[in-house]
Amino acid sequence: MNERLSFSNQLVIGVMLFALFFGAGNLIFPASLGQNAGTALVFAVIGFLITGIGLPFLGTLAMGFSNSKSLQDLAGKIHPIYGIAFTVALYLTIGPFFALPRTGAVAYEIGIAPFISESMVSFGLVVFTVVFFGITLWLSLNPLKIVDRVGKLLAPVIIVGLAVLILAAILNPIGTFSSPEGSYIDNAFMTGFTEGYNTMDALASLVFGIIVIQSIRRLGVNSTKDVLKVTAKSGGIAVLLLGFIYAGVAYLGATTTKEFGIFDNGGPVLSTSADHYFGAFGLAALAVVILIACLTTAIGLTTATAEYFHSLIPSISYKAFVVIFIVMTTVFANFGLSSIITYSIPVLLLLYPLAITLILLTFAAPLFGHQRWVLVTVTAITFLISIIDGFKGFYGDNAPAWLTSIVSVYDSVLPFYGIGLGWLVPFLILVIVGIVTGRTRWTTTA
Repeated sequence: MNERLSFSNQLVIGVMLFALFFGAGNLIFPASLGQNAGTALVFAVIGFLITGIGLPFLGTLAMGFSNSKSLQDLAGKIHPIYGIAFTVALYLTIGPFFALPRTGAVAYEIGIAPFISESMVSFGLVVFTVVFFGITLWLSLNPLKIVDRVGKLLAPVIIVGLAVLILAAILNPIGTFSSPEGSYIDNAFMTGFTEGYNTMDALASLVFGIIVIQSIRRLGVNSTKDVLKVTAKSGGIAVLLLGFIYAGVAYLGATTTKEFGIFDNGGPVLSTSADHYFGAFGLAALAVVILIACLTTAIGLTTATAEYFHSLIPSISYKAFVVIFIVMTTVFANFGLSSIITYSIPVLLLLYPLAITLILLTFAAPLFGHQRWVLVTVTAITFLISIIDGFKGFYGDNAPAWLTSIVSVYDSVLPFYGIGLGWLVPFLILVIVGIVTGRTRWTTTA
């Protein structure tokens, strides 16, 4: 049996995919990008969209193309130990270390902080995160269908609400664009490209892709070719929705800089803009939607992470992992939103190139006959490059001499290293060599 899905079914899957990828925290990054990019907005947004929605789309397709049962199964094709190590690192990143604490920090920054005095902000964060993640803990220990339903119902509400705010910004801009700031002055495209890493959606796509594929198969689509077709069409719907919101929020951010100044993160951009256009009612409505959206995202990330680690270590129960991760998350969330974003940058600079090459290798593997040496060599070289980028992100302008020396060597021998794509040429060379050796082996065998 291989059913053809109607457009309405594809639309439902597309909205589901949108809801999976779109956490309320994702709004803060295009808003901040807009503020800093200013008149270089177009180039910055294009770069952001490539990594913010293009890579997640490819990641979802890669899971269907590979017929893998899980991310560990896919990454394990490089090596079983690497499969576990990469999957653990990815789940910890989208779980208790960064993405999960960010849900509480964003909910507080947008939904609560605008209503309390500055002197109470730090104390308020402690109280809020204890309550917020306490509710997350309770609902994650007792998963209810209502949580899933609220998430699905909330997606259209978010789309409509943000569309209204974006339309208001287009029809009646708060102000004009300012000059670019920081790295957006000379390299807006690549700054936007790496800023898209912060959404963490390319990493999440390697987890959520399985959910989408399973949903499509449950509707009667069985062949790999047809699953990919439906995934592509449904993914296209999600890409359009995400692209509209990201570009619109970035535009909104760009119009606020002269009027409000540059904020530490994108949270206040949204709350201040909602208050500007719609007053207390708009601010309150935004707060409620963001709070619920962040809560449903937090529950989804908690349950997914706890389920994976329970499958990895069955001797520790699912509920024990939920408690462990919620306690860790609550502690990390109290570092504050700006600190969470800052600390996540080195990790994302390490993991993202590995995720990108894993996705690309998945599609390229049939061309070089799935030769493991290609998979291993590409991944090893990418790791050696991305770990240095991670250290660069960690040290910033205070890089030690040993790191400066390595960066200097990389910059001289690796094309595009200066714009964060040092892995690209080695990847292409190794894949081409793999194709040639694969054909030679096939010819010799024949």
